Amino acid sequence: MASTEMDIDPPLAESISPPPKPNAGSDVRTSTGAVAMRSIEGWIILVTNVHEEASEEDLQEVFGEFGEIKNLHMNLDRRTGYVKGYVLVEYSTQSSARAAIAGANGTKLLDQTIGVDFAFVRPPPNKKENGGSGGRGGRSTGGGTRKERERSKSPADGLKDE
Repeated sequence: MASTEMDIDPPLAESISPPPKPNAGSDVRTSTGAVAMRSIEGWIILVTNVHEEASEEDLQEVFGEFGEIKNLHMNLDRRTGYVKGYVLVEYSTQSSARAAIAGANGTKLLDQTIGVDFAFVRPPPNKKENGGSGGRGGRSTGGGTRKERERSKSPADGLKDE
């Protein structure tokens, strides 16, 4: 059975000072500018454009050199049995995940250039001119003035056709 202990990143020297402000720029950023987040288990990176015939050994060989791989998940197509095109690789430490992203992003794996970035991110704040709602999106209800749709009405009891 798997151990229930969680690996924790070692504290940095500057962590003795007060915690940084949310937008202080000390967060780990992805290539798109989003803030990388740690999952419950560890630091998970997403590898895209993986060749359909890539094996687990191929990926262990490429990503094992950046640190100890805690978990490697390859989604396979049920019909063909081939890799769907992406792989999730989990590392215990942030430094291993960052090294894998820096070292493997844009490299070739079985003649295909792979893309590597953090899997879990907090998106950068939107800078809208009107202030924006900052919500999750979805459809708008028109500012709370919702018009009820018309419903069909059943005929009155005395008006039935015989």
